[in-house]
Amino acid sequence: MTLRDDATLVLKGYAPEQGAGHQAELRQAYLDHLAQHDGGMWKACGAGHVTASALVIDPEREKVLLTLHRKLRMWLQMGGHCEPQDATLEAAALREATEESGITGLTLLPGGPVRLDRHPIPSPCNWHLDVQYAALAPAGAAERISDESLELRWFGFGDVPEVADASVVRLLEATRSRL
Repeated sequence: MTLRDDATLVLKGYAPEQGAGHQAELRQAYLDHLAQHDGGMWKACGAGHVTASALVIDPEREKVLLTLHRKLRMWLQMGGHCEPQDATLEAAALREATEESGITGLTLLPGGPVRLDRHPIPSPCNWHLDVQYAALAPAGAAERISDESLELRWFGFGDVPEVADASVVRLLEATRSRL
């Protein structure tokens, strides 16, 4: 099974919460994109590409770890491009979260993706079709900054709207409702 096949299965199985019509529309747009573009998983696809991300969360301390992204200069969840060695979208999300947070022992919240978020990216990529997961940090997790970040910082749940954009806030809300 290819990563594109896995992504298609994951998206077909993604069931947004009732009343999340926009999520259902995005789900279909992602499926249409993959059906129309053989290379729709990869950065080279000019029409956009599927990415995988994960919000690193410590529910006991009611905190999330965000990265101050080096290129975008925004506080975001960990994530990025799928790589040829990624067997599944979950593996891509977990790899990205581990690489960017420096935390070993992360585990994805069961139940598949938490939400979808499509956002424009400067040329030549055009669009990221982000499949968003949540990753639980193990007790005593110690973060380590990567080359992709200017800073890593734990934020209380209530502080996230003050530092991050609406997409991160919605991801946190969806993650908390799943917890």
